[in-house]
Amino acid sequence: MLNQYQSAFSLAARLLLAALFLPAGLSKLFGFAGTVGYIASVGLPLPTLGAVLAVALEVLGGLALVAGYQTRWAALAMALFTVVAGVFFHNFWAAPAEAMQMQQIMFMKNLAIAGGLLALTAFGPGALSLDAKRGA
Repeated sequence: MLNQYQSAFSLAARLLLAALFLPAGLSKLFGFAGTVGYIASVGLPLPTLGAVLAVALEVLGGLALVAGYQTRWAALAMALFTVVAGVFFHNFWAAPAEAMQMQQIMFMKNLAIAGGLLALTAFGPGALSLDAKRGA
């Protein structure tokens, strides 16, 4: 019964995931110095490069999801990014006791988001996409 809505569900999944990444990437871009500082604060090397990569992945990947262009590759890259970001920025196992629960929730949300992105990687963008129009 739900198969008749598969294209609409695929489009909705792409748009909902993009609704998380596009604003996040633009926020990082327009607050670039803060983004670099935040990355540096967790001890990661090359924070400026990390910020550039995060902005590019979130903005370009988000746009790719909206359009359904190179969706499987974009979703895979974004899933890996989301898991890595969870490990470095929501490491609840090393958080102070008062922050542990919130960081664990954020970490688990990152894993769930990565799961959605991996579903797009596995099953593709659906018929309402540039990939489908190109026969990719």
